[in-house]
Amino acid sequence: MIDGHVHLENGDLSVEYAMQFVEAAAAKGIDTLQILDHTHRFIEFSPMYDGVRNASPLQAQWLSKKIKDHLSDYHRLIDEMKQIKLPVRVLFGLEVCYTPEAEPFLKEILSQFPYDFLVGSIHSIDGILYDMPFSRELLWDVQEADAIYQRYYTLLEQVITSGLFTQVAHPDTIKLFNIYPSYDLYPTFERLAKLAAAHHVKMENNTGCHYRYHTEDIGLSDAFITALVKEDASIITASDAHYPDHVGNYIREATQRIEEIRDQISSHS
Repeated sequence: MIDGHVHLENGDLSVEYAMQFVEAAAAKGIDTLQILDHTHRFIEFSPMYDGVRNASPLQAQWLSKKIKDHLSDYHRLIDEMKQIKLPVRVLFGLEVCYTPEAEPFLKEILSQFPYDFLVGSIHSIDGILYDMPFSRELLWDVQEADAIYQRYYTLLEQVITSGLFTQVAHPDTIKLFNIYPSYDLYPTFERLAKLAAAHHVKMENNTGCHYRYHTEDIGLSDAFITALVKEDASIITASDAHYPDHVGNYIREATQRIEEIRDQISSHS
């Protein structure tokens, strides 16, 4: 089994802390673990968050608590971990908060270190964060759900086609507050699946919304998985663990659901 997205965010960038995630993965039967952290942790990425800062004092305050380390500290950890014989396969990357205007900056900075993988994510809608406790006040109570969803998935298409990333983080995490648009999302999922297949980008079946925000779906919706399977797009399971205890959460169930849908499609073809 693969856990393709776990964060060191709530600890230091030390071998001792990273090993807690590795040991948890081994204990839960995970054979490949992908460790990363958000770009908003690192001072070098600070300039690309100006839009988030300027959009609201609440966001500026939140961000000021997140940016704390240098990329060199993370790179040193990666080098140290790669010298250790580990019980599972461990890869290291970044989760990059994508915005279209940051592409030139990202192309430059991401080329400076040989990461094993790079995950593109959307965490804001034109500068407004959609997944924070204050996001209802700033976004969901201000804009229509249809408009938010349409913009989110337009940005996600750009993540896929940018050429910057090997993987897309939590492609439908926009549903975390259980607010849904009035229109059928399947054509959107189908379009994203075709793009992901064409650009050889993995799409996460990420369980984080299920155990942290109590969404009904364990990971991606059945409709989204169906579109990905039909278009032969790559799917990678991910827990989005922010603590060692969360490594592997619902990975077995998420994997099983993909296979069930794959079997259903095969039986009808």
